[in-house]
Amino acid sequence: MSDYRLQVIDLHKIYNNKTYAVRGISFNIKPGEIFGLIGPNGAGKTTTLRIIAGLLKPTRGKVLFEGANLVENIGIAKKNIGYLPEEAGVYSRLTGYEHLKLYAMLYEVGDVEKMIKYGAELSGLGDKLRKRAETYSKGMKRRLLLALVLMRKPALAILDEPTSGLDVYASVRVRHMIKKYVKETNSSVLLSSHNMLEVEYLCDRVAFIHQGKIFVEGTPEEIKDLYGADNLEEAFVKAVEETRG
Repeated sequence: MSDYRLQVIDLHKIYNNKTYAVRGISFNIKPGEIFGLIGPNGAGKTTTLRIIAGLLKPTRGKVLFEGANLVENIGIAKKNIGYLPEEAGVYSRLTGYEHLKLYAMLYEVGDVEKMIKYGAELSGLGDKLRKRAETYSKGMKRRLLLALVLMRKPALAILDEPTSGLDVYASVRVRHMIKKYVKETNSSVLLSSHNMLEVEYLCDRVAFIHQGKIFVEGTPEEIKDLYGADNLEEAFVKAVEETRG
């Protein structure tokens, strides 16, 4: 058994034999750790997340889950990894509770009601779960979607821009959900975000990615010290400017 929950080793993704989306990325994530993959648009973040989630095959490289090769055994990814894409949506005519019930049944677990109850608690939506999703605010929809991913307690949750487009209050609620989930389950989280405040609050370690390559990795404090920055946003801007020459 590996000491790491996830190991990404020399990962490459080339589209149409000429477009390089990912160029030799490597990083590790420990159990109970929140790891942030941060970069400009088009840097290769989402491609990397989709490969780890088992939705894309890499051109080259390895993705290991607790030592087992995910690329060669997609069933491991389906069983142990939860993925929330940035563009995920809800079924407008279903209630929140109906979403929870549908997903619990699709997960094919033994105790469906127990999973539904846990998902309801995670969402924090209370009585609003009895209302159709078309009545929900964007923040409520995102909390429901996050609960659907986390309710089966995946050992690794992959979250692509989990608070994208949300106001401050809704973003705080989602961040608290993520923190609480990791504390309760010792699961690992891999997330991407453009919100540096969010990254600094949530992440134990961060990697900056640009043009498909990771060029710096460390704790938020280590990265701020490296660039002589007061905050992670300032460090990120300095780091990207350096890579662009």
